[in-house]
Amino acid sequence: MADGSLAGVVSLKGKVSEEEWQVRVDLAALYRLAALYGWDDMIYTHISARIPGPEHHFLINPYGMLFDEITASSLVRIDVEGNILQETPYFINPAGFTIHSAVHMNRDDAHFVMHLHSDQGAAVSSQKEGLLPLTQHSLICLPHLAYHDYEGIALNLDERERLVADLGDKSLMMLRNHGTLALGESAAECWTGMFFLERACMQQVMALSCGRENVLIAPDAAQDEVRRQVGRGIGGKLGWAGCLRKLDRELPGYDA
Repeated sequence: MADGSLAGVVSLKGKVSEEEWQVRVDLAALYRLAALYGWDDMIYTHISARIPGPEHHFLINPYGMLFDEITASSLVRIDVEGNILQETPYFINPAGFTIHSAVHMNRDDAHFVMHLHSDQGAAVSSQKEGLLPLTQHSLICLPHLAYHDYEGIALNLDERERLVADLGDKSLMMLRNHGTLALGESAAECWTGMFFLERACMQQVMALSCGRENVLIAPDAAQDEVRRQVGRGIGGKLGWAGCLRKLDRELPGYDA
């Protein structure tokens, strides 16, 4: 398993502020959880976090590390221009910078941003109707879900304006022909939103295996009721501690 000395990475514990260290630990946990659930894409997707303070700096994965290798110390500190602000043997993925900087720069509540290319997320993002109101998981997500059309690999900085406009005030997004995105004021909130979205996508793929004409759409009244029930958000704090315990048992070392 990974530790703070992996691939030339030096431990930053005690060398950064307590606030930054906690963000690093939480972000590394998100990477490990994505790997544990099979939602990673080798090295080709991203999760980021804003560092507290007026500088608008944030953390993102070192390009080349697998998600189950990420540690708190290996995460790379950058600014909104993509400049690396620490000594590190790694660089960052430009596509990850484009998507994540757009959200961090324009949403004050986007402390953590997770973007995935999971099989089920990419599958539903490629379906014309998008996420359907088939299951309780999907009904929970739909009031918070936005869509952004595919423009190619996210290397063009001018796409940021269109992505942010499409996101609006939502906390979840389906990136068409691409994957999923979730944001949150905390790692717990970001993770829970993505968990429900990814689970809803998996359930939809399974349900549609019997054909579109054979699935049962949730009644309109039930959809309205769930929309009212989740009006303030999806939450997530209660499950976060358990997720960290699961990591400590099955994929320890993220907090190094």
